[in-house]
Amino acid sequence: MIVIAAVCEGSGREEPVADTDNGDRPPSGPGGQDGAGSKGGEDRPERGRPDTRLDTPEPSGDEPAGAYGEDSGDRAGQSRDDSARDDGDGLGDRTEAEAADRASAEGRTHQTTQTTRSGSAEGGTKSRGWQLSSGGILMGRPFGVPVYVAPSWFLVAALITWVFGGQLDRVLPELGGARYLIALFFAVAFYASVLVHELAHTVAALRFNLPVRRIQLQFFGGVSEIEKESETPGREFVLAFVGPLLSLVLAGVFYGGMQLVEPGTVPGVLLAGLMISNLIVAVFNLLPGLPLDGGRMLRAVVWKLSGRPMTGTVAAAWTGRALAIVVLIGFPLATHAGGFTDEGVGGVDTLTDALLAAILAAIIWTGAGNALRMARLRERLPDLRARTLTRRAVPVESATPLSEALRRANEAGARALVVVDARGEPLSLVREAAIVGVPEHRRPWVAVSTLAQELKAGMRVPAELAGEELLDHLRAEPATEYLVVEETGEIYGVLSTGDVEKAFVAAMGKPS
Repeated sequence: MIVIAAVCEGSGREEPVADTDNGDRPPSGPGGQDGAGSKGGEDRPERGRPDTRLDTPEPSGDEPAGAYGEDSGDRAGQSRDDSARDDGDGLGDRTEAEAADRASAEGRTHQTTQTTRSGSAEGGTKSRGWQLSSGGILMGRPFGVPVYVAPSWFLVAALITWVFGGQLDRVLPELGGARYLIALFFAVAFYASVLVHELAHTVAALRFNLPVRRIQLQFFGGVSEIEKESETPGREFVLAFVGPLLSLVLAGVFYGGMQLVEPGTVPGVLLAGLMISNLIVAVFNLLPGLPLDGGRMLRAVVWKLSGRPMTGTVAAAWTGRALAIVVLIGFPLATHAGGFTDEGVGGVDTLTDALLAAILAAIIWTGAGNALRMARLRERLPDLRARTLTRRAVPVESATPLSEALRRANEAGARALVVVDARGEPLSLVREAAIVGVPEHRRPWVAVSTLAQELKAGMRVPAELAGEELLDHLRAEPATEYLVVEETGEIYGVLSTGDVEKAFVAAMGKPS
């Protein structure tokens, strides 16, 4: 039963990834100039994306002639970037339902960046007792990293208490009902050992300047959610090895404690159980297959020899899958052949061993597959570039009527509006969802400033940001649109979180 929590380290790596084959396009200029530059607008092709240009319908009776729409021939000279989106509906034609769908998609984008990067602000506040969250019960923040106990832990704690209590009944029958209190203490002490294992990973990660989102104790042990990959194979090896090393040290400490107490007593039985359980945790985690620590050590070795982290991941992941098959078949056979079961092949113990082997094999197989998939997505992460995902923008002054701003955007082949002051300095971004909510007949009398979101410091994104740095920036200042600027401060365009999500989904669906 001790083995039930042996998968105690599958260091959670949240992988931000996105992929796009889009090309660059000219930046917009300040002061109401053509946002597309002198060569006309260009749109990058995007998989399955409807047209989101700032096209508008034909004018109604209340609109000045020429305020909306444009002849399709006027767009013929646009470059490859804008031509990819000419067939869909313009932004001004969106319905409120479509706007709601888009807002939902943009909300999911930041959920995606939180899921893939999840650098949370949790570590910056003090714990005031037990707190409930999506990760479980917050127990504390050692080294500034929150430690959660998942609800599933109580199930395995009860199971360990029942099984270990039965063993105590055979070894120390005089304990009576008190044996279950002692067994519960053993379950808590064992998971405290698992926490030490995970803290070893956490301290090493922090030492290497790798952020750790949290530690979670759950049904099959613990998980340290380290948010970034190690920069070198040497650091990867050390980061993986310190967990089993601490478990071996704990096993040695408990063995030393056994020498100081009488065998066959409660302290002696507890120390023996903790020694054996930590030894099993260490040995099991040293098996060379992902998602175990030994798999990450194997990945580091192959990475060092090949020079490619992806090669190491593939080797360790497939070794992990092979290991899952060995566990599924070999564990029940080994326990039966070794005499650890008393009731034969058809007995309850044999069935329990087979079920446990199946669960462990499934966890290892799934973990190996997830590690392989995440590594392939991470390999494409550098393709997520602010410059290639940015929409061309037209700068307009705050008092500009919406209809006039849309006309300028159409002429420039742009798909976003930036409100600037008299000197051409950006002040705010006109929200796409707000444009959709304005009826056509009111647009000549609505100033763009009333639909704009004020630019905060974090909403300015350097055009050269890419990969993890880009996702970190978006996570730090959640918004639906961002102003993308060149190093000189010149306006390059507007980055929509909806576009980031679509690029991420495209990477997820791209064949390996």
